[in-house]
Amino acid sequence: FDRLAETLNHMLDDIEKLLTGMRTVTDSVTHDLKSPLTRLKSSLELALRQSSPEAAETRSTVTRAIAEADAVLMTFDALIAIARAEAVSGSSAMESVDLSILVNDMAELYLPLAEQEGISVTLNIAESCKITGHQQFLSQAVGNLLDNAVKFTPAGGGIAIALSRDPARLIISDSGPGIAAADRTRVLQRFVRLDASRSAAGSGLGLSLVAGVAKLHSAELELSGSDLGGLSVQLTF
Repeated sequence: FDRLAETLNHMLDDIEKLLTGMRTVTDSVTHDLKSPLTRLKSSLELALRQSSPEAAETRSTVTRAIAEADAVLMTFDALIAIARAEAVSGSSAMESVDLSILVNDMAELYLPLAEQEGISVTLNIAESCKITGHQQFLSQAVGNLLDNAVKFTPAGGGIAIALSRDPARLIISDSGPGIAAADRTRVLQRFVRLDASRSAAGSGLGLSLVAGVAKLHSAELELSGSDLGGLSVQLTF
């Protein structure tokens, strides 16, 4: 049994090293490729400004290329954010965060977009809901959840944002298509998209970042069906 335990420990150590190595390579490539892509986008924008108004076809091509560069850069930004969230350890980066203010601020940011799409938003946010957490990552996580809710809720639908205390619990629900129970664990992985045709904008990293932030805060992340008929995402701290 001692030899078996030693063998298993060695095996687990090797697996951990391999996974760490793969993650390090991915994060390094992401950082290394972001700079040349940023320079490429700047060059395209310069070419667009210098092109003549008469060259409509050229301007259209450059504009599409800039949009593609933006999409790739957004993917890299998300990967870097996930890597940073997973790399943070200990309590040194943590501070007292008022979730009530944070959620209200993020909701206010997305309200105009929801109204533009004809989506109603209801708020039920308890006051002075404070936790120990990382302000920037929490803002990104809430922003990703609201962005998904607005993106996948059809016109005329609704979004509900609720925050309660003791324990601190954030629930964001929508009336969109929802996620099947069999897929709710899988969508938390990187680059997983349920849209087989890839017709919706995005890279499949939004919920992965939320999962990373939940892990960083030792929070429980749960996906379920909502009373509105779509998806309900619950974060319990």
